[in-house]
Amino acid sequence: MTPTDSRVTIHMAASLDGFVARKDGRVDWMGTSDVFEDGATMDPEYVATFLQSIDCYVMGSRTYELALRFEEQGFGWAYGETRTFVLTTRHLPRSRDSIEFYAGDLAHFVNERLRPNYRNIWFAGGSVLSAECLRLGLADELRYSILPILIGDGMPFFNALGKDVPLHLAEVTAYKNGMVELRYDLKR
Repeated sequence: MTPTDSRVTIHMAASLDGFVARKDGRVDWMGTSDVFEDGATMDPEYVATFLQSIDCYVMGSRTYELALRFEEQGFGWAYGETRTFVLTTRHLPRSRDSIEFYAGDLAHFVNERLRPNYRNIWFAGGSVLSAECLRLGLADELRYSILPILIGDGMPFFNALGKDVPLHLAEVTAYKNGMVELRYDLKR
């Protein structure tokens, strides 16, 4: 596989006002839903097939810790056995063999390690990590799942980009639970 065969996607679920978590890191509001009769449904078979198409996940340490808390609370490990890279300089528990920790240059990691080896690369969280990925021009696609709630304050999805990042709207999907997913291609 060549690096051009791969696709780096940044995905984040956020409130309508653009927050991925409360200031204290809680995401208790993510369980919210609404009813939009004309919305699409998330067919379990489609979701399973879609998730199987993801070759690896990349996340920051706080997202990893949140995923561990969800697992401890009985929600399971959301990333299955798919290779998951956690970018951190901290020592964190490794809860399964599919997890690998990395500390170092993000551009080198994406371009030299991930792109040659994985076709469908998903950055699954971390506003700091996502912003850095956008600043460095490493992403090909941005998926923004907007939940039907305003929380007023918290950790922003787009953390201090420091520059304009031009996007092309590629797809909009509204779901029956009131969530709207926007899919953008990054303009080069």
